[in-house]
Amino acid sequence: MTKTNRTNQVSKQARTEQRRAHAEKQKMWRKILWIVGATILLIVIILAFATRPPLPGESVKVMSDQSHISDASSPHDQYNSDPPTSGQHVTYSAPWGIHKEPLDNEVLVHNLEDGGIVIYYNKQIDEITISNLETIVEKYPESVIVNPYPEMKNAITLTAWGRIDRLDSFEQKRIVDFISAFKGKDHH
Repeated sequence: MTKTNRTNQVSKQARTEQRRAHAEKQKMWRKILWIVGATILLIVIILAFATRPPLPGESVKVMSDQSHISDASSPHDQYNSDPPTSGQHVTYSAPWGIHKEPLDNEVLVHNLEDGGIVIYYNKQIDEITISNLETIVEKYPESVIVNPYPEMKNAITLTAWGRIDRLDSFEQKRIVDFISAFKGKDHH
C-alpha cells in the first residue's frame, strides 16, 4: 500500500471518527435540551395549578341518585345538604329570575343540574339586600334564581351543582365570583 493510500485511509477513518463524535455530541445536547425543556414545562404546569385560586364555596358530595321523580311530593332520598346541591329532582325546571314565594327543592335541583345557580335568602333579609340580589340576578337572566328560604339559619346561601357557600350578609363580589365560577356547567 502506498503512503498516499495509507494517508487517505487514515484520513477517512479520522473523518468518520470525527463525524461519529460530532453525532454523539449532538445526540447528547438534544437529550439535555429535551430534559431541560420537559423540566421547564413541568414547572410551568405546577405553578399554574399551584397559583390558581381555590373555587368559591365548599364542595358537597354529589348524590349518586340523580333520577327524576314524578313531582315534588314524590318520595325520594333525603338531600345531603340544606339547601340541596344535587339529588333526585322533577323533570322540569323553575323559571330563571327572582321568586317571591319559596319554590320546591325538587324543582330547583333540576335548575342546578342544568348549570344554574340558586341564591337563597332567609326571612331576616331586608328589602335593600333583596334589591341588591335582584340587581345581580338581572345580569344573568338565564342562569340564576333568587329564592326565599325562610327558615334558613344564615342570611344568604349560594348553591351550584355539588357546591355551596353560606353568607352571613350580602357580599356582592363573593356572590358574583360564585356565579362566574359555576354558571353554565351542565351536569347531564
